[in-house]
Parts: sequence; structure tokens; C-alpha cells
Amino acid sequence: MPKLVLIDLDHTLIERRVPVADSLARFCAARGLGQDATRRLAAALKERTCPDTFAALREPLGLPGSTEELWAAYVAALAADVTHEPATLTGLDRLRAAGWTVGVLSNGVTDVQRAKIRAAGIHHHVDAVCISEEAGARKPDPEVFRIAAERCGLPLSPATWMVGNNPATDITGATAAGIRSLWISAGRPWTADQPATPDHIEDDVAGAAGHLLALAGAGG
Repeated sequence: MPKLVLIDLDHTLIERRVPVADSLARFCAARGLGQDATRRLAAALKERTCPDTFAALREPLGLPGSTEELWAAYVAALAADVTHEPATLTGLDRLRAAGWTVGVLSNGVTDVQRAKIRAAGIHHHVDAVCISEEAGARKPDPEVFRIAAERCGLPLSPATWMVGNNPATDITGATAAGIRSLWISAGRPWTADQPATPDHIEDDVAGAAGHLLALAGAGG
């Protein structure tokens, strides 16, 4: 049976050094925007994170630069504020060395999520990436799990694992897709009121990798 694991991005493979609001505030301050303009841009981006938001507000807010330049700078600002534990990448490498195919499956905006992946260097340690915007489906929809597996060159099977921190999207979605789930707890107890519970719980991705390697070694 092929060994496939799909892993969530935000708060699973990576964390943020500062809140998104702080990244945006720094972006706006560098362009001379005051508090009112910053709040207006923040509200618009919360509703719709895309280049069109900058296209609509560039002139009203007096933002310098083209829409494309502003979007690229904003994406870069978000990506610059991500971090990860060194043991995370080591865990990914251990899985692949043991014959696992490793894919990233994340909800979010393609440009932003892929920039975060590049900033953290994760793209060098996985086999494929699937972002909801480009896939046209979001977790917990089972379709996006199928698409992610397809991008890894494998079918979904009962032996496939989803690793993630979000009970509603990662754990419930995995169950709906007919695959196993591993919840990244970051030291928290499982208290989620969800229709599905995880097959296993670990504190972090390094622990998740250790569990999957041990399970495969035991023939599980």
C-alpha cells in the first residue's frame, strides 16, 4: 500500500512570528498610510485577499506603486513573518527517506500560501503542494483531499493520513474523505465538538513523523 501523508500548513508546518495585522501595519507604515487608511485596507483584505483589493484602493488611499507591485510586496511581507521548528523539516525528510510521499494541503490564497512555503523552505522537503484557491475546493470538502493526493501521484486510500491542527477542516475533512487523521495539538487537550475525532494526536510535526514511521515499521 503506498504511504501517503498530507500535511496542513498554517499552525502545523509553520507559525507566524507576529499577527497578520502587525505585518499589514508595517506594510502600510512603510508607505505612509495613517491609522484610518490602514484600518480600511485591513477590512478590505479581510473580506477579500487578492490583487483586486489593491486595485480598488490604490488611488483612494494614495498607495504608491502599481497594483502588481503592491500585491507582491504585501505577499512578501506576510511570508517574511513565518517561522518553523528545524525539527519539522527533519521530520519531513525522515518520512520521505522511509518511502512516504509527503504533500502539503492548505486552505488559503495561492500566492500567499506558496510564498510562505518558499520562505520556510518547505518546498524542498515535500513532493507536492495543493492550495484550496487553485484546487477550486476547500477542506473539509473531500474533493480537495482527492486533488491533493492526485498531485502527489497517488490515490487516496484508507492508509492515507492527514496531519493538521484544525479539528473542523483537517480532522473532520479527513474522516469525510475516508482517510486517517492526526491532530497537531501543540500541547492542548482534544476538546473540539466535531463529528469526527482524530486517529492519533501529537504535539508537533516531528512527533507526527515519528508516529507514522513507527506505525509503518510495525506494519500498521
